[in-house]
Amino acid sequence: MTAPRLTRRDFAKASLGLTIAFALLPRLALAAPANALPGSLANNPMLDAWLRVDADGTVTVMTGKVELGQGILTALAQIAAEELALPLARVRMISGDTGSTPNEGFTAGSQSIEYGGTAVRLAAAEARAILLDQAAQRLGVAAGELSLADGVITAAGGRAADGRSLGYGELAAEGIFHREASATARTVPPAERKLVGKPIPRLDIPAKVTGGAIYVQDMRLPGMLHGRVVRPPRYGAALAALDDDAVRKLPGVVALVRDGSFLGVVAEREEQAVAAREALAKAARWEGGAALPEAGGIHAYLRALPSADTVVSVKDGTAPAAVKTLAASYTKPYLAHASIGPSCALAEFKEGTLRLWSHTQGVFPLRRDLAKALGLPESAIRVLHAQGSGCYGHNGADDAALDAALLARAVPGRPVRLQWMRDDEFAWEPFGAAMTMALSAGLSAEGRIVRWQHELWSNTHSTRPGEADGDNLLASWYLAQPDRPGRPHGIPQPAGGGDRNAVPLYDFPVQRVVSHLIPAMPIRVSALRTLGAYANVFALESFMDELAAAAGADPLAFRLLHLNDSRARAVVERAAAKAGWRAGVPGDGVRGRGMGFAKYKNLSTYVAVVAEVEIDRASGMVSVPRATAAVDAGQIINPDGLANQIEGGIIQSTSWTLKEEVRFASTGIASRDWLGYPILTFPEVPAVELALIDRPEEKPLGAGEASQGPMAAAIANAFAHASGVRIRELPLTPERVKAALG
Repeated sequence: MTAPRLTRRDFAKASLGLTIAFALLPRLALAAPANALPGSLANNPMLDAWLRVDADGTVTVMTGKVELGQGILTALAQIAAEELALPLARVRMISGDTGSTPNEGFTAGSQSIEYGGTAVRLAAAEARAILLDQAAQRLGVAAGELSLADGVITAAGGRAADGRSLGYGELAAEGIFHREASATARTVPPAERKLVGKPIPRLDIPAKVTGGAIYVQDMRLPGMLHGRVVRPPRYGAALAALDDDAVRKLPGVVALVRDGSFLGVVAEREEQAVAAREALAKAARWEGGAALPEAGGIHAYLRALPSADTVVSVKDGTAPAAVKTLAASYTKPYLAHASIGPSCALAEFKEGTLRLWSHTQGVFPLRRDLAKALGLPESAIRVLHAQGSGCYGHNGADDAALDAALLARAVPGRPVRLQWMRDDEFAWEPFGAAMTMALSAGLSAEGRIVRWQHELWSNTHSTRPGEADGDNLLASWYLAQPDRPGRPHGIPQPAGGGDRNAVPLYDFPVQRVVSHLIPAMPIRVSALRTLGAYANVFALESFMDELAAAAGADPLAFRLLHLNDSRARAVVERAAAKAGWRAGVPGDGVRGRGMGFAKYKNLSTYVAVVAEVEIDRASGMVSVPRATAAVDAGQIINPDGLANQIEGGIIQSTSWTLKEEVRFASTGIASRDWLGYPILTFPEVPAVELALIDRPEEKPLGAGEASQGPMAAAIANAFAHASGVRIRELPLTPERVKAALG
């Protein structure tokens, strides 16, 4: 079943497992070796897993992190070229290939620069040191007498003509990097950097704008066939009967594939596969399946389910008595990834091995679950990343990969391109979980927060492939010999899952944060950009504005009153100054401005956003003409890339906050197209102004998920400032706005 319901015994096991996991976390941290390598080197310590030098002096860098439109391959190439003293044109990137790159898990959580970038920097620096040492031996000089430029090492006073210079290609003997990294080599200091920190144009853009087949949806292989799948009408329904004689006779049909309740078709041409899919859907009869809960009461329904409860954070300091208390609850709906291009994969079975191209965010975890579903050893499967048309999170990419493999298995020797239809994507991808946040706080006579409590209710935020138990690929649950899904689980702090960013960065003497993890999933959910941070920051920062109003304080001054982190204060003050914030200016019923702030995961990038809204009181439409943000992501690798990520997050958050909500009924998911799931249009995109705070002496931080929560809160606070009415239920649709305004 797609969204399994757990028995009381399953719930007890899940609760016990979570309790043990959380209890062991401190011990596991203490048990980590003191000399553990940093970043992704910890799990991939061999230098030759990360780079090689080719005969022409070009350096090939291998990374497990993949390009999702965030510009990561450009940034990693900048880091490598900087450390190797090479022009960018002589660095070649290979990413996401189980046959040739290190296993870095998923490209997720805004961790690619922090973990993958750290590994690439240290590996490249050590490779440079090894090459210099080799050159010193070959040239018979001390290392201090060597200079390095553009991949050529020269002895003092030497020239290439008299043999006193050696290129990387001459020095890199086979096996020279086959050793464990030490992470001790000197890296290029900030003052000497020539590439890092510069707005280098993205390496992936030219092919995207000139029609190069960079997207998996555009790939074409010799002899390629086309596939489509037919899904049940609802979660868990079984294929009871199939009259497929007429479908087999349709033009171009090469194979019909039925395995239990998995049903698909392979054809010579794509339009033939689409026509056969439509006919096959009419020829199939389904039975059973789970009825979904009432949409209007989903938050109450979820809160009534059994949960695994964890005290995430507690502080029992000394504080004066509270003279005023407030409480408020906030909700976030199920959200879709809403990828513009439906999920796609290419698969080819040949001589007992599978080669597969996918826009997965984790080629190695995907390979693990493919092996389970197909009954193959992992060594018989090679997964290669090919870019998709846009997604941050677990959409249908991995599921489409198994679909493609199952169809390709029926036509060995010929590659099959499997693409989901729009209704496949909306009805069957895992959504971002619906959430409820209940907050309460007490104010002292001086207007300071002296007590704070944040409780949240949420399903898991990751059912990605690669779990130790079960199989998290959709089709595997519908086969004649089905696998079961992996057991839902939480993601422990400090990163967190549903409780991500629930712990306030503000200084409150007494605080308590509690997470209620709901194992049962009436609707299939998994990772969506920011996990729980979007909802938690929306709630936390909305409540800060409500408390500021109760204290009679300006929202900016109120935040600064409770912020001791100097970098946090800097982004809040910078955003306010750039936006022209003025204390005490009232909204006029139509226009207003609001602020939101967060340090992503309380570990990463600082972002403060000021949003301006306009309300059409007749229609209930809310628009956001302008947003201003200040960002501290530590050392900036590529300012254009950082700006792209922050701007993209602000725009995506505007769409989530104003429009997006998965609609469903007892019979299944109702949002199956863009009419049922509207998103922000180009004319509605706000103008975004950024202030980037570069800290070259600090480590670089991930920023892809840092701005969504602050932007949601800024919009909600701006709406309250403009109208005098607070809406605590997302999204701010015209219907909710008109009801709130009366």
